[in-house]
Amino acid sequence: MKYISTRGLSEPLSFSEAVSEGLAPDGGLYVPEKFPDLSGEMAQWEGLSYAELCFRFMRHFADDIPESDLRAIVEASYRHFDDPRIAPLKKLSEDLFILELFHGPTLAFKDFALQFLGNLSQYLLAKSAKVSNVLGATSGDTGSAAINGLLGKKGVRIFILYPDGRISPLQERQMACTGAENVFPIAIDGTFDDAQAIVKEIFADVEFKSRWSLSAVNSINLARIMAQCVYYIWAWLKIPAGERDGIEFIVPTGNFGNVLAGWFASKMGMNVAGFKVATNQNDILFRLFNTGVYETGVVNPSYAPSMDIQVSSNFERFLYFLLGGDCAGVRGIMGQFKSSGKYVFDKFSARGFSASKMDDAQIARTIADVYGKYGEIVDPHTACAFADLSHKGVKIILSTASPAKFPDLIEKTISIRPKAESLERLMDKPIVNKKMPADASAVRAYIQSNGIKQL
Repeated sequence: MKYISTRGLSEPLSFSEAVSEGLAPDGGLYVPEKFPDLSGEMAQWEGLSYAELCFRFMRHFADDIPESDLRAIVEASYRHFDDPRIAPLKKLSEDLFILELFHGPTLAFKDFALQFLGNLSQYLLAKSAKVSNVLGATSGDTGSAAINGLLGKKGVRIFILYPDGRISPLQERQMACTGAENVFPIAIDGTFDDAQAIVKEIFADVEFKSRWSLSAVNSINLARIMAQCVYYIWAWLKIPAGERDGIEFIVPTGNFGNVLAGWFASKMGMNVAGFKVATNQNDILFRLFNTGVYETGVVNPSYAPSMDIQVSSNFERFLYFLLGGDCAGVRGIMGQFKSSGKYVFDKFSARGFSASKMDDAQIARTIADVYGKYGEIVDPHTACAFADLSHKGVKIILSTASPAKFPDLIEKTISIRPKAESLERLMDKPIVNKKMPADASAVRAYIQSNGIKQL
């Protein structure tokens, strides 16, 4: 299997090369050159453990890694989840389910991909005898999950940018209270979109990227999207075979990576009715799917901070397939969007997709309503997925974070303060970070001062 850039101006790479590269030299994102038809195999995967299912799926994509090594990487990646089922599927009503994706080390769905990517990165570095400076941006959960996946790993230093004051206090503590010498949290004066733009600008500096052996952990990294495909197939296989074609997955998302992984799985044989993109008040994706206008706006801090995004990086991957692999078309659209912050599609048709949105007042009401109706405590991101449940058929809501990460809002809403032992241990630890302006040159200088160089 080879992986190609959405912008078509970079050489195709193997899986290991694409993972190490992160962002393509032409500024594009790597995608599989083709989707394998796994429909026949999927029917045989029912009843497998999560780790075994992940291995069976990933071996089609990481085909340059010996199967014994890949199996070891996968098994290590799901060893530290607090539920033996890894991703339990909970039934709320006759046709409504919730897929709990918060049983990993940092209590968020990002652990599924970043535990895998952390172990994969260490394996690739050991094979090549190289070092790596990992650079990423986060709107909350990605940073802590990436840090946990790379915590203390040899030959790796990790630099994570996040918007100062715009993530939850516990999300910040998960990044800035580790005490690990290879972790460098950077609180920038700006939004997540500013942080993401800095990361992309630095990765586009090919000379700097090469000299400092930069690699990516954001959802721009191919391995993250592929690893996330697995929990969709896992949930799909838990539903009776005769009902699977009618499933609607409802996905809280801001950066489009989570729902894209499900759509990828559907292109390989996981037949479903569709996907609903659930957004908060920063609703660029809702507006896109309902009007065909892809346009940035002001980022308004919300109860669901991980979705406080106005530039959905992974949309470019979806656009590539939407345009039938027309790389020139992708370059044109993304170029116009970058320069003007807007692109209007003449005929935007994304079959199988719908979208909903929810503001803060609705989020708070929904948390209370869900608890009252189902006895289930959900975090504010998951709450957004309850906006519209009119689909006639099985509905699976992806629960993306533990409510314990948002105790103040939950307590204010339902008078219950959810707790998690791993988070409680962080409360008395000092926050250690670096505050700086939203400026790529400042971040470059900080990497130069604290990064690790090849000996």
